[in-house]
Amino acid sequence: MKITFLGTGTSQGVPVILCKCAVCSSSDPRDQRLRTSIMVESADGRITVIDTGPDFRQQMLREKPARVDAVVFTHAHKDHIAGLDDVRPFNFATQQDMPVYGSADVMKALEREYYYVFEPVKYPGVPKITVHTINDDPFELNGCRFEPIRLLHHRMPVYGFRIGDFAYITDANFIEEEELDKLTGLKVLVINALRKETHISHFNLEQALEIIARLQPKQAYLTHISHQLGLHAIEDALLPPGVNLAYDGLKLEV
Repeated sequence: MKITFLGTGTSQGVPVILCKCAVCSSSDPRDQRLRTSIMVESADGRITVIDTGPDFRQQMLREKPARVDAVVFTHAHKDHIAGLDDVRPFNFATQQDMPVYGSADVMKALEREYYYVFEPVKYPGVPKITVHTINDDPFELNGCRFEPIRLLHHRMPVYGFRIGDFAYITDANFIEEEELDKLTGLKVLVINALRKETHISHFNLEQALEIIARLQPKQAYLTHISHQLGLHAIEDALLPPGVNLAYDGLKLEV
């Protein structure tokens, strides 16, 4: 299984003209963080994207996948669903509807945000999707077993996913004990670490490192990083052995 980090940043961490901090003005490409998303390629080459944020089109142009075979959503916040309209080129390439997986709350948000996709008589050229509502039960997708992990993003329920020996957790600040038990024996854990200061709805660096120390994966990567965490070259060198900052374009074999 191949993992590509499409984006590792947040809406707070995308370089903008108004921000003159060291991260947003850095020339290091590892500090240029698009909104958080990953691409999972199974052994037979089928591709699943987890979350399509506002930067989805830019991420696809950079990575140039020939196809995307499914989209899975962690939750319904705009920085994770705003790029869904750009699945249209993949509809054209495959001549198939895009399977879309998410919770009931995600599906309600998609119906609201992309009402034109769900109308009985569709305007020509709108995205074509088929919806699959998920719950806590594992599901098979593109040759991989996805095990949902219940998380809280402040008071908002969200999902992380365990896929074999790999787990992906973003936009969370609380994990129940029984859900932590599902994350033992990992080769790779990806977990959000927004900044060093505490935050109402995200793990900070210290909290993420505490979870990593408890779960003891062979390797851990931090994602959903804001500019407040600091420069990649400095902060990555300060992390414990086996823990690194992820960066856009990073590729793993799991």
